[in-house]
Amino acid sequence: MKVKEALRSFGTDYRDAELLLLHCLGRDERSWLIAHDHDELPTDIVEAFSSMSKERLKGVPLAYLLGHREFWSLKLKVTRDVLIPRPETELLVEWAAELASHHDLQSMLDLGTGSGAIALAVQHDLPHLSVTASDVSELALRVARENAENLGLPVEFVESSWFDALAKRRWALIVSNPPYVAADDGHLLEGDLRFEPNTALTDEGDGLSSIREIASNAPDHLEAGGWLLIEHGYDQAADVRSILELNGFSKVSLRHDLAGRPRVTGGCWQC
Repeated sequence: MKVKEALRSFGTDYRDAELLLLHCLGRDERSWLIAHDHDELPTDIVEAFSSMSKERLKGVPLAYLLGHREFWSLKLKVTRDVLIPRPETELLVEWAAELASHHDLQSMLDLGTGSGAIALAVQHDLPHLSVTASDVSELALRVARENAENLGLPVEFVESSWFDALAKRRWALIVSNPPYVAADDGHLLEGDLRFEPNTALTDEGDGLSSIREIASNAPDHLEAGGWLLIEHGYDQAADVRSILELNGFSKVSLRHDLAGRPRVTGGCWQC
């Protein structure tokens, strides 16, 4: 089977097919496919490509099939043990980097780091910052550590359920993209979410329990004048603001993602 034939043979979106075939070939350049569209493919490559195409047609996310996703210009390994990093989460990185730069903050904790996307992106842009990242999942931390090693970034990783294993340590900035999807939200049965780790998506309740726990315990782990930033659902902004204010945070404010949706709420401790 020729390259051109393979790309049209298995029913996947053409762009997806290109990426999957390049992955099977161990190549990155789309131009190679164009230049070699009449080349015969080895049988093992066709078989691998066919198998991956079938998985894609079942809805398996492209990032899981390719084994990586770009986030904040960084190429990150992803497996089914971690959420797929999404563009809207870059807003959290942007705000964290802005606060750290403008207020000369020296340390940051990323709670529920998953693939390490947020921690590694901030560390990449702010090498002076001492960055710690935690996750309750040992499998997720393996992925995050590998990403840090591949990128040469000195993030500290700790296995912890929120603050449980962090003793009395304090940071100038705490960020989190916690599980905030309500258990009865139909989106959990749609698209990529069907294949992502459920514990990273939902708290099996109203979608706010993890945010409540983080906000209530964060003051014991923040320096005076430190900030807490939390990503949340588009319809949770008012609730998250109330949660932060009830726990003593001031200067509570909201930022919207590129689609104009409420996405991240933050507040300052003892400001």
